[in-house]
Amino acid sequence: MSSNASTQNIAAEMLTANREIRDLTYQQMILCSAVIGIAGGLVATVYYYVLEACQHFVWHTVPDFLEPYFPSTFPAWNYVWIATTVGGFLVGLTLVLMGLPGEVAFVVDKVHSPGKIDVRQTPAMIVASLVSITAGGSAGPEAPLVQVNGSFGSWLGEKLNLTITTSRVLTLCGMSAALGAFFGAPLGGALFALELPHRRGLEYYEALIPSVLSAILSFFVFRFNTGLTIGGLYQFTTIPQISLIELGQGAFLGAVGALTALLFVLIFRSIGHLSEYIAHRKIFLATLGGLSIGLIALAFPQTLFFGEKEINTIVETGATFGITILLLIALAKMLAISCTLHSGFRGGFIFPLFYIGAAVGLAISLAVPQVHPTIGMLCMMAAVNVAITKTPVSTTVILSVLSDTALVPVIVIASFVSFVLTSQLCLIKTQRSRTALVGESPLPMSVLPKGA
Repeated sequence: MSSNASTQNIAAEMLTANREIRDLTYQQMILCSAVIGIAGGLVATVYYYVLEACQHFVWHTVPDFLEPYFPSTFPAWNYVWIATTVGGFLVGLTLVLMGLPGEVAFVVDKVHSPGKIDVRQTPAMIVASLVSITAGGSAGPEAPLVQVNGSFGSWLGEKLNLTITTSRVLTLCGMSAALGAFFGAPLGGALFALELPHRRGLEYYEALIPSVLSAILSFFVFRFNTGLTIGGLYQFTTIPQISLIELGQGAFLGAVGALTALLFVLIFRSIGHLSEYIAHRKIFLATLGGLSIGLIALAFPQTLFFGEKEINTIVETGATFGITILLLIALAKMLAISCTLHSGFRGGFIFPLFYIGAAVGLAISLAVPQVHPTIGMLCMMAAVNVAITKTPVSTTVILSVLSDTALVPVIVIASFVSFVLTSQLCLIKTQRSRTALVGESPLPMSVLPKGA
């Protein structure tokens, strides 16, 4: 009897939920995506200014104050590894005190099921990522912003008691808003957010228009508040004309980019296996990770931070490094990314991957003069990133905006060659096809179990 009563109670709860469940009209969806976009731009603005202030304090104010006090037997350059190690300790302390916020794979998994990102993890992600990036880790702010803004979209879906399918769209709008502001390319940012959950192309097609709108408004709010320039972040040398030869080079560079990504995955997994032995000691692991980042930076200072600004160094003066040094820098960056993410630091790896591609691409152009440096760098940036993130369309759009070049045909060939060659290579293991709509729960977000 008790079993029948329990079954009847569950059925009654489901019927009640179905009576209360809501869906949005197209106009309401557009309104919600606009709200998410504006909120996302404001969040990105605050995050940007706080991060800039933290980095300036740690890497300019403090060392300038301490430099006169460093004895001759202990040079001032030791500040680098000291700062990264202290930062690692603070990252570990944050994870212990505030809990473990998710990573990229976690966000991708939650987008699929249950279609929402828990907003309660937002404070831990904000603090942990700010400390991680400030400490010089090779991880960028795109992953924290994606989780924070995505969770806002999920929260809005819960408050409005929307269906899972509709709430997922709002979650994707939040993710798109974050990437639209961060990349400075609203279309590319939205496409990236929609491609990232899958291994073989965009599947949540119903979220395309709302996500693009959120990305556009977030982009506008962020750029208006920060005054940052639009497009053309990197000043690559202009190529007079594209011919079939350049298209063939794009295919070749796509294949080399796939091999480079394979090497990165092997290094990343190797560091991951080593870190498993002390994974339960979060503070010690994070501190050790910070020390590793600092020691790598002493040998190759270019590996410090997530690489957005450091790519300019490769573009402008990288040719003076020579082929060997460029390849060593790329290898060191792979180690730095691996140590960063496996030690508990929070952040994304999109710009770090771009940096690896730029270094290897320039080295190829120096070794093979027939390959123009701009083509070498952009195609390798695309190929390496696509092999890891499985985002061929959005990566092409983003790089064409950031480089302010007309190399879309070449970049897209490199992207898709890498995409095809690495179809079995998987670093973000939660990437998968969308949940079948027929089998998707009709319950609103608010009545699903917390662990769902």
